[in-house]
Amino acid sequence: QEGKTFVAVNLAQSLARQDQSRVLLIDVDLRVSRLHEILGAPATPGLTDYLCGQADECAVIQRGHEGNLCFIPGGSPVSNPSELLLGARMKHLLARVTPVFDWLVLDSPPALPVHDASLLADLCDGVLFVVRAGETDFGVAGKASSEFRDKNQIGRASCRGKSVDLGGR
Repeated sequence: QEGKTFVAVNLAQSLARQDQSRVLLIDVDLRVSRLHEILGAPATPGLTDYLCGQADECAVIQRGHEGNLCFIPGGSPVSNPSELLLGARMKHLLARVTPVFDWLVLDSPPALPVHDASLLADLCDGVLFVVRAGETDFGVAGKASSEFRDKNQIGRASCRGKSVDLGGR
């Protein structure tokens, strides 16, 4: 409930409004996949279907109402999301779509209690760390932030608060 999905959706939509900017928004929060609900899109086929080898990348990419914003939903429920996200097919997918899109925005699982987000950060050019101002416990935020200490953290955003730092580490 920090606002990471809200930030991811709005960031992707803002980037897609740039002239000739092609954006792919990917729901990689496979435990609580809900981006499709926000976007009013079908949940399947999606990322898990691709990662399990049941669909190819063309089958899972959905085109939005705005032609230059595309989306990959989380897909069918699975029992092994960490294994799938950290497997070779995830790296392969990112390698295949990177040349096609100007921006990839990944809505990751929360930094705590699983390490998926931190491990996915190694596959990304940059990380935006989101906390809810006035709500998130300082110690919890510090612990979660420490997971990204050696990652390319490009900024921090605070939802429903005053603090936003997108200027770098």
